[in-house]
Amino acid sequence: MALDLARQLVLRWPEPDAAHVSLLRQADVEAVVLDAPHAGFEKACAAAGIVCTAGLTLPSGGLWPGLRNAGVRGRGADDTASASREPWIDSNLHLYGMRRLLRPSQPALLAYRAPASQMVPHETVELALAEARLSGGNCVLSLPARYREQLLAGEEKAVEAWQSLGRAARWLKENAVLCGRPAMPSIMVLVEQGGGTVEIAHLLYRRHASPMLAAVVPRPDPQRLLALVAAGLKPPAAALRREIFAHAEAGSTVVMDWAHGLSQKPVKQDTDRDWFSLGKGNVVGYREPVIDPSEFALDVIDIVTHRRRPVRLWNALSCIGLASEGQLTVINYGSAAQQEIQARIQGHYYSATLLRPEAPPVELNTARRGSTTEVFLPGIGRFAAVRFRGRA
Repeated sequence: MALDLARQLVLRWPEPDAAHVSLLRQADVEAVVLDAPHAGFEKACAAAGIVCTAGLTLPSGGLWPGLRNAGVRGRGADDTASASREPWIDSNLHLYGMRRLLRPSQPALLAYRAPASQMVPHETVELALAEARLSGGNCVLSLPARYREQLLAGEEKAVEAWQSLGRAARWLKENAVLCGRPAMPSIMVLVEQGGGTVEIAHLLYRRHASPMLAAVVPRPDPQRLLALVAAGLKPPAAALRREIFAHAEAGSTVVMDWAHGLSQKPVKQDTDRDWFSLGKGNVVGYREPVIDPSEFALDVIDIVTHRRRPVRLWNALSCIGLASEGQLTVINYGSAAQQEIQARIQGHYYSATLLRPEAPPVELNTARRGSTTEVFLPGIGRFAAVRFRGRA
């Protein structure tokens, strides 16, 4: 069997020993990356059907996912909670989205290592796998040193987390149809390699805006595309500017932070931006480049309005919700949620099924709320998906 970085469960494994192979099989590990060759371990892996590779060059980048611990990271409290005391989530959803978009011929792969000194929950390894697969990518997993030591010692919590990782991996493989689905095009972000678009995309994901990323300007579609975010870009050429403004002329709202060249007077002025009427839609022009992507993401949601945003969650401060046509995906970056999560997704549907690794499917009651369908999710573990059917 050959190494497949796009689809296999791949794990870094330092200090290998042939006796460890049975443990790897328990979590359905399909491939192992070693820092240096180890003949005995590689032979045991081959006998167990596990691909073993040494000295592989892997891509850099990515954050260890979960709730940020400001004390360990050496930053202030503002990194941990906003003014509303919400937890700060470290997520890689935007990186997988951008790699799929900008490098379509390559696997959307991240391979960050576990923190060397930070104490992180064992379950965040499963979280790393879940956000990768649900985004249509993959992650070369790495175990924190404490987790690995406790696992090899057979400690209960480590073993439970390891078994849960295997269950999640099997579920994600069996339900691959739920992974990597395109986002609803309600909020579209134009992105380019490098520059400010990376953090803008990041914070729109982080703020539950469920953005669709685009490398080229699509045709106008004001019935579905509410806001086209064209901020953080290099100053666009005249032809590209016309393509962007065509969305406002058709009825969408264009949000940008470069010299727009519009000759008409603004219809409204805020402290940092001007509002212009253009054709059937609007242009919101920031006078300076975006320096606070978090506040900017909230501005975009306000422009779209909460009533028309793709997805909305309540009782889920540690979760990120992603909306695609007929599906809501919820990834939990904190501890297992024990309370109900109230969720709304754009569109009217007659029925919904909750799917998650830790429990059988559950049929959910649906309710129409304006332009959305509302459901209540029982407590979830690391992640869950809701499939909606019977669109009105």
